[in-house]
Amino acid sequence: MKLSYEQVRHIAWLARLGLSEEEVEKFSLQLSNILENSEILQQVDTANVPPATHTVPLQNVFRKDDVAESYPQAEILSNAPKQEENCFKVQAILE
Repeated sequence: MKLSYEQVRHIAWLARLGLSEEEVEKFSLQLSNILENSEILQQVDTANVPPATHTVPLQNVFRKDDVAESYPQAEILSNAPKQEENCFKVQAILE
């Protein structure tokens, strides 16, 4: 699909780009090539390709969680100036 000069100008206007005449010509060719390549890719038959197919096998890359002992809730709350329903009570900063 070949983009015209006016189409490239319109796309540049939508993107709020100020392009020179040389840039319009350059981008006209580049955008046309991109559109032609996407048209070729749309012709590829993907009916028998399962979703999420990868070229290399995937493996779990997450590390094992090391669960550390936590302080008891009563010990943590014992340092709180104010507490309510087993939570810290703080002064509201937004009204």
